[in-house]
Amino acid sequence: MNMLHNVGKIDRIIRAILAVILVALYFTKTIEGDWATAAIVIATILGMTSLRQCCPLYALLGFGTCGVDTGKSDKTIKTEKLKL
Repeated sequence: MNMLHNVGKIDRIIRAILAVILVALYFTKTIEGDWATAAIVIATILGMTSLRQCCPLYALLGFGTCGVDTGKSDKTIKTEKLKL
């Protein structure tokens, strides 16, 4: 299965860390109510985009954080690399 990538390694790590933090805040009941629901939704989105290495928002806006050399088997969305 070939997937298109537009999320780089550092971006994926940051997304995964943020997802874990939001889930931890939810389960420790540090945040509650609507904020807790929003945190779980955002954590799910961050986790999925981190695992899939593809962010639909990046694709819509036409940029990404993925480097040009991703390997022969990986396909990348033609985007401009962000200068972070």
